[in-house]
Amino acid sequence: MSTVNPRRWWALVVLAAAQFMVIMDTSIIGVALPEMQKDLGFSQSELQWIFNAYVIVFGGLLLLGGRLSDLVGARKIFVSGWAVMIAGSVVAAAAQTAWVEIVGRAVQGVGGALIAPSAMTLLMMLFMHDPRELGKAMALYGAAAPAGGTAGVFLGGVFTEWVSWQWVFIIYIPIGLATLAATKLLPNVESRRGSVDVLGAVAVTAGLALAVFAVVRAPEVGWGATATILELAGAAVLLVLFFVIQKSIREPLMPLSVWRVPRLGSANLAMTLLGAAWIPMWYFLNLYLQQVLGFGAFESGAALLPMTVLLMIFMTAITARLMMKVGAKPLIAGGLLVLAAGLVWLAAVEPTGTFLVDVLPASLVAALGMSLAYIPTMMTAMSGAPQEQAGLASGIVNTTYNVGSALGLAALTAVAMSQGADQLGNLPKLTDGFSSAFVGAAIIAAVGGVVTLLVMKGDKAVAAGAAAPAPQGEKVAA
Repeated sequence: MSTVNPRRWWALVVLAAAQFMVIMDTSIIGVALPEMQKDLGFSQSELQWIFNAYVIVFGGLLLLGGRLSDLVGARKIFVSGWAVMIAGSVVAAAAQTAWVEIVGRAVQGVGGALIAPSAMTLLMMLFMHDPRELGKAMALYGAAAPAGGTAGVFLGGVFTEWVSWQWVFIIYIPIGLATLAATKLLPNVESRRGSVDVLGAVAVTAGLALAVFAVVRAPEVGWGATATILELAGAAVLLVLFFVIQKSIREPLMPLSVWRVPRLGSANLAMTLLGAAWIPMWYFLNLYLQQVLGFGAFESGAALLPMTVLLMIFMTAITARLMMKVGAKPLIAGGLLVLAAGLVWLAAVEPTGTFLVDVLPASLVAALGMSLAYIPTMMTAMSGAPQEQAGLASGIVNTTYNVGSALGLAALTAVAMSQGADQLGNLPKLTDGFSSAFVGAAIIAAVGGVVTLLVMKGDKAVAAGAAAPAPQGEKVAA
C-alpha cells in the first residue's frame, strides 16, 4: 500500500515553485523580445525562435522526461532537470549572438521537459491516497501557472527596463539553486528496470522542429518552393517514423494503448488548439504594445498584468467551482469560444490606438476564455488514466499544448509577416500584420470550441475528482 507522506504539503510547495518557474520562463521572455532583437540581431520573423527554441525542445522531450521519471525515479529526474535549466540560463544570459541565445533557450527546454512530468508524477505519488487532497493539490499546483505568468510579465518589464534583458535568465540561477536545496522534501522512489526509447524521442523532436522551421521559412522562400516541400515532407516522415517505432518496440515512449483512455484524444486536440491560439496572441500583443504603441519594457509588462491577474483569480477561485456544477466539457468549449471573441476584438487594433480602448478590454475577454478552458482540459486529459500512466498522460497533454503553441506561432508569424508585420517603423503595416495574426488565432480558437462540442464526451466526474488515479501499490519513502 501507499504510505502517506507527512511532509507532502511542504513538498507541494517545492513542486508548485517548479511549475511557477517553468511557466514564468515563457512569460518573462515576451516583454524582453524587442531589446533582445536589437542586441542580438534577430530579424522580425526570426524573433519567434527565442520562444520556439524552448517550446519545441520542451514539447518534443516531455514524453521522454515522463518515461525517465518512471524508470530512473521522479525525484532524480526533477533534480537533473533543474541542473540543466540552470545551465541553459547561464548560456542564454551570456549570449552575444542570436544562435547562442537559441542554443541556451533549447537547453532550458531540455530542463523544462525533465522538470514538468517529474513534478506531476511526484504530486500524484504524494496525494493519490485521497481524491479530495489530490483535488486540492492539483488546484494549488495549477494556480502556480498563472502566478508564474503574472510574475513573468512584471519581472520581465522591471529587469529589461531598469537592469538588462539578461536578468530574465539570470533570475533562474539563484531560484534554481534554492529549489535544488529543497528537494530533500520530495519522496524518493527506487528506479525500475526498463529501456528508454531514445530513437522515438529524437524522431518526434526532430520532426516537430523541422515542421516549425519549414513554416517559418516558407514566406521567405515560398510555400511551393522545393526546400519548403522537402522540409515538410521530412517532418512528416519523422513523425510517422515516431508512431511506427511506438507500435513496434517493446517499451515505447508513448504506448499507443494510452489513447484508449476516455476523452484523452479530444482533450489533447482541444489543448493543441488552445496553445495555437493563446501563445500567438500573447506574443503579438507584446510586439503591438512596444513596436506600435511605443510602450517601454516596464509599461508593456504592466499592461499585461490585468490579464494575468484575471487568469490567476479565475483559475484558483472560480474555474474549479464551475467544473463541479457544469462539468468540464462546457467550460472547455465555452472558454475557447470566449477566447475567440477576445481575439476578434483585438484584431480591431489601430496604429493610433490606446491601451484602455484597444487592448485592455479585449485582452481581459481573451484571458477569461483561457482561464475557463485550461485547467478543465488538463484535468479531462488525465482523469481517466490509471496511476501507472498518469505521468504519460500528463506528458502527452503538456506536449500537445507546446506543439500547438510552436506550430500556431510559426503559422501565424508567417501570416503576420505576409501582411506587413516585418516592416518595422511603418505603423499601419505593422498593425495590419499583427491584426491578421489575431484573426488567425481567433479562427483557431473558434474551431477548437466547435470541435470540442462535437466530439468530446461530457463527464462531471472529472470535476469532482471521482476519476482520480487508483493507487498501484508502490511504496513511497519520505
